[in-house]
Amino acid sequence: MSVRTAKTIRTPAQVRDEFTRKGVSISSWAVAHGFSTALVFDLLAGRKKGLRGDAHRAAVALGLKRGEIVTDLSQVL
Repeated sequence: MSVRTAKTIRTPAQVRDEFTRKGVSISSWAVAHGFSTALVFDLLAGRKKGLRGDAHRAAVALGLKRGEIVTDLSQVL
């Protein structure tokens, strides 16, 4: 089973600041990580909470929430 976890929890403002410091656009990060640009903008604006599916995976990858990204669903529970 492949699992990734977020190391530290950040606020949406901290994530945006990090993108700015590194000169990375939100859109390019989203595409590079296989997420919809609209989804990432929605997470950073608080319109989505990242509870399930791609929203969950993106929120964990951004460091907005603690969680696991499980790639083999047959191993869950």
